[in-house]
Amino acid sequence: MQNRTLILLQWLAMALTVTFGMVAGESFKPFNVSYDHRALIIDGQRRMLISAGIHYPRATPEMWPDLIAKSKEGGANAVQTYVFWGGHEPVKGQYNFEGRYDLVKFVKLVGSSGLYLHLRIGPYVCAEWNFGGFPVWLRDIPGIVFRTDNAPFKEEMLRFVKKIVDLMREESLFSWQGGPIIMLQIENEYGNIEGSFGQKGKDYVKWAAEMAVGLGAGVPWVMCKQTDAPEYIIDACNGYYCDGFKPNSNKKPIFWTENWDGWYTNWGGRLPHRPVEDLAFAVARFYQRGGSFQNYYMFFGGTNFGRTSGGPNIITSYDYDAPLDEYGLLSQPKWGHLKDLHAAIKLCEPALVAAESAQYIKLGSMQEAHVYQGNKSICSAFLANIDEHKTITVQFLGQYYTLPPWSVSILPDCKNVAFNTAKVGAQTSIKVVDFEPTLSAKSSTPSHLMIQKQVPLVSDSWMTFKEPIGAWGDDNFTFKGVLEHLNVTKDRSDYLWYITRIYVSDEDVLHWEENASNPSLVIDSMRDLVRIFINGKLIGSARGDWVKVVQKVQFKQGYNDLVLLSETVGLQNYGAFLEKDGAGFQGQITLTGFKNGDVNITHSPWTYQVGLKGEFLKLYATEDKKSSGWTDLTDEDVPSALSWYKTYFDSPGGKDPVVLDFSSMGKGEAWVNGHHIGRYWTLVAPKDGCQETCDYRGAYGSEKCNTNCGNPTQIWYHVPRSWLQPSDNLLVLFEETGGNPFEISVKTVSVKTVCGHMSEDYYPPVDMWAQPNYSNMKPVVQLQCEDGYKIESIDFASYGTPQGSCQAFSTGNCHATNSSAILSKVCEGKNSCKIEVSNSVFGDPCPRTVKTLAVKATCKPSSSSSSSSTQWYGGLSDI
Repeated sequence: MQNRTLILLQWLAMALTVTFGMVAGESFKPFNVSYDHRALIIDGQRRMLISAGIHYPRATPEMWPDLIAKSKEGGANAVQTYVFWGGHEPVKGQYNFEGRYDLVKFVKLVGSSGLYLHLRIGPYVCAEWNFGGFPVWLRDIPGIVFRTDNAPFKEEMLRFVKKIVDLMREESLFSWQGGPIIMLQIENEYGNIEGSFGQKGKDYVKWAAEMAVGLGAGVPWVMCKQTDAPEYIIDACNGYYCDGFKPNSNKKPIFWTENWDGWYTNWGGRLPHRPVEDLAFAVARFYQRGGSFQNYYMFFGGTNFGRTSGGPNIITSYDYDAPLDEYGLLSQPKWGHLKDLHAAIKLCEPALVAAESAQYIKLGSMQEAHVYQGNKSICSAFLANIDEHKTITVQFLGQYYTLPPWSVSILPDCKNVAFNTAKVGAQTSIKVVDFEPTLSAKSSTPSHLMIQKQVPLVSDSWMTFKEPIGAWGDDNFTFKGVLEHLNVTKDRSDYLWYITRIYVSDEDVLHWEENASNPSLVIDSMRDLVRIFINGKLIGSARGDWVKVVQKVQFKQGYNDLVLLSETVGLQNYGAFLEKDGAGFQGQITLTGFKNGDVNITHSPWTYQVGLKGEFLKLYATEDKKSSGWTDLTDEDVPSALSWYKTYFDSPGGKDPVVLDFSSMGKGEAWVNGHHIGRYWTLVAPKDGCQETCDYRGAYGSEKCNTNCGNPTQIWYHVPRSWLQPSDNLLVLFEETGGNPFEISVKTVSVKTVCGHMSEDYYPPVDMWAQPNYSNMKPVVQLQCEDGYKIESIDFASYGTPQGSCQAFSTGNCHATNSSAILSKVCEGKNSCKIEVSNSVFGDPCPRTVKTLAVKATCKPSSSSSSSSTQWYGGLSDI
């Protein structure tokens, strides 16, 4: 016990001296940052760092404080973010550091919370962001080649990177100024494409490193996935697992800049999920094998508002299966299990930073221990079972330990287990998408997201504006030839009209009639989407990534108008030579099946019109309800392609996140009160490839543990509360394919059900480690509703041998009949409660049997008079 107390006291002293050497609401005191082979050295002391990835533009400034606070509560002591060049400089020389792009405000909020910041300037970021974060105007600079030894690119890159470094310095945000920034990043995963540029790629790496360091930021710089990073730059790992990573110099620490705790999603794709047991295993293995900085990509994913999603074809939601979901709610048990893991790792920090390296002990064919010894009184150990199938009992330092498959046990004092990655003690939370916050979930189907059957429609009164097909403005122009999409639009819009006229003779019509055939339009190569119109009528569409398009067409005798609507769905965000990457059409455009042979119309006169008339008129902007051009929409008018719709709606009550349900629509874009909430598309995922159960054991990949097969990839679209007013919220849609706006509904997302499930042989709470009798303490189930909610009822409780999982619990052969009464007394009316899993609380319903406590509770909005405290019971005497 003496060792355990000493470990805790040393860690607390380190944390108070280094991490939280500040008064709440104030900045850090100035401190220096350096590194050695083991870790970052902050104010003279090595630190183990756990970082939460949060991208500030994927949330609103009003959401930032809560996201940062929940990251800190979850055990993070740092935050990491990219810097988004395209958002900050949408027009060359015109900067935007306001609203969601207020980088300075975000950094200051991180610092005022007592957290460090890793700022990844890039300026290439990938991040499934439009054009990889680059501004699109960059591609139009004469002679430019991105991310290589190219003078025009290096000039622009230097200018922007210097802009950001200077801004951070002017705002006193570096550590040596009393700010939170402890580390910067230049470039991003360049090693993946460096070979495409030959020697110029190698020269570029050296230049980028020298340029960055030469800016005098005064903190270390990182390059990720860069094995040839210079000696003065830390090279770091990105991936699902980085426990085997070694930097290119034994003088550098082991950093993991991106731990992929989930994955992104494409339109028409399944929803990926990474089991928290595997994620915790990967993190524990990383620190076990010498790692010292690990960042969750993402801890909060957020939303691709507007047209910021890249890919192409990345959906608007960037939830990423992160510990904090798209709306900022806790994803349980992922958040809670990681919180316990972080607490266990922090208990080991004194030993981890004191030891120069770990002592390796082989415990079995696929079992091993790493021991970190500072001095005789400081010792921490990690015991790993890498076997994917077998539970193994091992002997370590004279004691026996049982290790589940694919798991790590953490022993902060080299004796007692504080945490095992495969044993999840955190609660499960079930999120409900409904309208009234007081409604409770009634489905008995196990799910982490339930849908209420009640459908609260946005409005029964809509107006419409018909988008003209083809040229509509004075800025259209004609050119003999097919121009590349981005060269024309400059990404000012997703949409570009290609318009030409086709003459059809009487002989051609007779030829088709005699042969019972039709001509075809053939496009050699197309990306991302094209809609084909003949004489004002939509006759077909195609989508893909540089795919061939063959479409049967029908012409009348005489002149026919052929209109192609080319659409982008986010610009390419990854790969070499992005400046050459385009959209629209490549190769030839040909009409086949004519009497005298094929007709090549590639070099015919084409008229070009950028964007939509509704975009030009800014129909989405807040304006007078009686503005001209809109007409009343009736049931007979829907579905109608290429139509604008608008209505007004009231905000749902309460504070829960708000979503719009677009399951009745096709494809388009949406705005609320002038804010562009993103693209929508009800493209359906394949019916196969999903798993009914998810086995955490074994290496994870994005095709493992998928859900949502046979359903639209996304139907709910986040509308931040700060963008809403109590009533008269303007909703505007541009719908491409049809859809029925009368069936759009507004809903809220909330946690209505929480469950606990824990056996009496589980570990005591990690936060009780300093208690003198820790090794004799019992495990504890904790239930917690979201802020503003209380536990209304205990719907199921059983201490004994309960069966099933959350929402499908049932009593087993052994059951303490007082379970529900005890849990109701302890928990009802409280925001959270804790109860010991032991016979001393419930009695012993079945001696010589390991008992489990299973409980399911309903949360409801709390009144101002409701108690928000945590109720704790640890024995029958408390009841």
